[in-house]
Amino acid sequence: MNNIEFSEQELQRRESLKQIRELGIEPYPAPLYPVNISTKQIAEQYDPEKQNLQDVCIAGRIMSRRIMGAASFMELQDESGRIQVYVKRDEICPGEDKTMYNTVFKKLLDIGDIIGIKGFAFITQTGQLSIHAKELTLLSKSLRVLPIVKEADGIVHDAFTDPELRYRQRYVDLIVNPQVKDTFIKRAKIIATMRQYFNEAGCLEVETPILQSIPGGATARPFITHHNALDIPLYLRIANELYLKRLIVGGYNGVYEFAKDFRNEGMDKTHNPEFTCMEIYVAYKDYNWMMGFVEKMLEKISLEVNGTTELTIGEHKVNFKPPYRRLPILDAIKEYAGVDVSGMDEAQLRETCKKLNVEVEPSMGKGKLIDAIFGEYAEDKLIDPTFIIDYPVEMSPLTKRHRSNPELTERFELFVCGKELANAYSELNDPIDQFERFQEQARLKSNGDDEAMFIDMDFVRALEYGMPPTSGLGMGIDRLTMFMTGQMNIQDVLFFPQMKPEKALKKDED
Repeated sequence: MNNIEFSEQELQRRESLKQIRELGIEPYPAPLYPVNISTKQIAEQYDPEKQNLQDVCIAGRIMSRRIMGAASFMELQDESGRIQVYVKRDEICPGEDKTMYNTVFKKLLDIGDIIGIKGFAFITQTGQLSIHAKELTLLSKSLRVLPIVKEADGIVHDAFTDPELRYRQRYVDLIVNPQVKDTFIKRAKIIATMRQYFNEAGCLEVETPILQSIPGGATARPFITHHNALDIPLYLRIANELYLKRLIVGGYNGVYEFAKDFRNEGMDKTHNPEFTCMEIYVAYKDYNWMMGFVEKMLEKISLEVNGTTELTIGEHKVNFKPPYRRLPILDAIKEYAGVDVSGMDEAQLRETCKKLNVEVEPSMGKGKLIDAIFGEYAEDKLIDPTFIIDYPVEMSPLTKRHRSNPELTERFELFVCGKELANAYSELNDPIDQFERFQEQARLKSNGDDEAMFIDMDFVRALEYGMPPTSGLGMGIDRLTMFMTGQMNIQDVLFFPQMKPEKALKKDED
């Protein structure tokens, strides 16, 4: 720890640590401590008439103290909440030696220290539920000063609100802004509800490779690494689609996976290079069935997590109660951009983009040109859950052609608050058609589109053995959590979002 500069308070805490050890007290004792109740359970279970909870053992972090001679109060925070603790010198030091109170508690303990308390619950004369301490144990000495939030006359002071610090030091954020925990508790509940929904539908949860020799299943720029033993390049997966469909070929009727995916692309309020995606594939179903399946799932999640389907997301009121609007993408462009792009070739689409002031790249093919117009004119208009359906073939290299129009595919994307939440297909199971579309992707890659798909000949081979008619869905868990918790920034639903290194950040500031 050489060359580290400590503040005056940090130096004082290190001196307190030294003195605690000199007193023969271990500031970081063995981890076993017999906690038998939480602050929330005490609040729910204590009955002052019965005077129950006479033998409680809790542990938590000191968040405030009031030293009052031979008796003091402090506020203790554990995972579930806070509770007041009454500490009386002669109770925690029943003998003649009062060192634990007079020296350790009053002088050497600090806000942020983690302690254990054994005692009993009671109501103070002012009517506040508290714990009367009979025994106090230091469990972990804190060497850094917490940014304690204070409130006076309705004004909050010293709040830990700087996003840069909150995301970088999430551990501090969770301590001083305990309401942040609710977002992540809801995130866990969302995943648990989805898992239950899929299991009840007869689907099997599986795992597929994260390191892949060919990054497939999406059009995105991958992260690349090198496997030394095999001396080959490997990619962090951008999607798990092609492996899950291999399992459908193998005979499973329904499989799903909560996957960590990685895309070496830009970062903004709705994109992180590492993200969680759920993908599910069900044999003998189509995209129409999947739309109904998704509607019921989102209604269930909203009710489980929030108790209602009517949510406030930013400035918008959104209702997740089915049914959702179903709007063909070409109709959406006609409705919101005022042009009919159906039947246009690549040159005509480029000219249309120019007229509409839509920025495009020379490497873009028909699919990306159409997507650019849609993104510029239609996406932000889709506030309530809306299925955008029937995408052109060029936009959907893994999707089955539409049964009534071979120029289109049986695909939908679900939009909420102007953002894509899910992507689903009637899956392409014609191996010859699939190979031809892979070849078109290869052409786009040769033209400079570094997000175009690789040709995956093993996947083509799997399809040649025969894949039953199948519907598949991919849904971003991070974005779903944003919607279900009313957050507008993806970093607020990730414990540890990707950020620029602190050294690089300081260099930029200088």
